[in-house]
Amino acid sequence: MTLPRDYRGQTCALARSMEIVGERWTLLILRDAFYGVRRFGEFAAHLGVPRAVLTDRLTTLTEAGVLERRPETGTGRREVYGLTPKGVALWPAVRALTAWGEEFHPADGGPRRVFLHAGDEAPLDADGRCTGCGTAVPVADVVVAPGPGLAPATPDDDPVTAALARPHRLLRPLLQPPLRPPLTTAPPGRPTRGPQR
Repeated sequence: MTLPRDYRGQTCALARSMEIVGERWTLLILRDAFYGVRRFGEFAAHLGVPRAVLTDRLTTLTEAGVLERRPETGTGRREVYGLTPKGVALWPAVRALTAWGEEFHPADGGPRRVFLHAGDEAPLDADGRCTGCGTAVPVADVVVAPGPGLAPATPDDDPVTAALARPHRLLRPLLQPPLRPPLTTAPPGRPTRGPQR
């Protein structure tokens, strides 16, 4: 029997929230969006999620105003996903679920990733406060860094996994679009500029 997609008969705020973020894969997509993953292919490769499921989850998050889809700067062709202010407001929930998992279901060797305060590089506690200065750290000032449980890099790592082997500030694009090589010759039929001889 297939489960319904909504929570009929449930009228509380948690049920309404779960209709947007409660499906399998959705919180991992949001986690990656906080890490700075922007392109469809990067989400697919890093998460190993079926493409049809990823399409459905990204559509749901976009329609709910959690993510926005926009042209990628500098390419004009590709589209990327980014968190909206409504999506950024989910950071405490994502951070709290991560802390809960580390406490009650820890990985061998310790956490794969740790969160640090960009201001002083001190770790954050489970409540999102800097253990060095005591500040409640806003998401834009959080750095995700490799933890003691992160496996050594391998040549088979997808680009997101490879990039996350280095400290990275949340919300900033993790992977930059490939640069177009400069034109070395003018397209056919168009005059070149420069010194005329």
